[in-house]
Amino acid sequence: MKILYAVQATGNGHVSRAQTLLPYLELYGKVDVFLSGSNSHLPFDGPVAYRSKGLSLFYNNKGGLNYWQLIRKTHPAQVIRDAKQLPVKKYDLIINDFDFITSLACKLQGAPSIHFGHQASFQYSQTPRPRNRSWHGEALLRHFVQASKHIGLHFDSYHPNIFMPVIKPEVIQAVPTRSGHITVYLPAYEESFLEQLFRTLPGTRFEVFSKSTNTFRQNGNVTFLPIDRKRFDESLIHADGIICGAGFETPAEAIHLGKKILAVPIQGQYEQVCNAAALKGLGVRCLNRLSEKERPALLNWLQQGEYVQRDYSDCITPVIRKVMTEGNKIQQRTRGEDPFANTGVGVIA
Repeated sequence: MKILYAVQATGNGHVSRAQTLLPYLELYGKVDVFLSGSNSHLPFDGPVAYRSKGLSLFYNNKGGLNYWQLIRKTHPAQVIRDAKQLPVKKYDLIINDFDFITSLACKLQGAPSIHFGHQASFQYSQTPRPRNRSWHGEALLRHFVQASKHIGLHFDSYHPNIFMPVIKPEVIQAVPTRSGHITVYLPAYEESFLEQLFRTLPGTRFEVFSKSTNTFRQNGNVTFLPIDRKRFDESLIHADGIICGAGFETPAEAIHLGKKILAVPIQGQYEQVCNAAALKGLGVRCLNRLSEKERPALLNWLQQGEYVQRDYSDCITPVIRKVMTEGNKIQQRTRGEDPFANTGVGVIA
């Protein structure tokens, strides 16, 4: 069986999830990866057959989206060329983790696909939203990727087609401790601001992972570290808590490890506002933005923040089973044959 796994490389979550799932997908046949995007900070160790700059999100240094960068680095003509050249028709199954080019390629070439991942969960009205919805945010989440089937991931199973988070083995197998420090991952904020804010809280050690630094740097109670998957995992596993954006993968890992979380949605990113609504429902503390005015709220969280824990250790098998079952159905409808018939591989039990 030939599988195309399209991975959106905006941020690190999609890349991390893809590397966790690849060994499971490879049980079913040959997997080619299409890596689309240009601002992930993690290397990808896998069978990358195609690459594209795609459509990526960029951030300013004040916690928000950089719309000028987004517009300047988006080239519609190249996007269309990439979609026409991506050979989706040669694959038995196309799994699309929120990539527009793959969605467009499937539409132009008449190929069915499965939209899989966190963003796919927003196809369902049961997924938490903020009280004040954004019409353009909803339009982006619902229409950015079109597919034959949508299989989502979220902090809870809000719908039968929404599954629990995929947690990487290093976190699943870890024995968490609380060593007295706070892990920080806020790539939309500049180092100088974070350093100034955290230096006013000398009773707590902060380990700040930054895209702007290549070396270890310490100033008082604040340590800056380059983004490194293994080092970040170790920091989170042994932290008292984490301050991070309201993304998906990092908060999910922190919840599995039983950490206290302070989530700060990236301004202008509606998906993260929606995630904050879901996190609040689980008892996670959220701030609209991080600023000097929020110092009392930050101090209160450090002293009284609740530890939130849910077990996500057995979540990969059910979602892989669902993806492959739906892939089987799609192929039976479009080709009148069973793609698993001669593989000798069945659906994971």
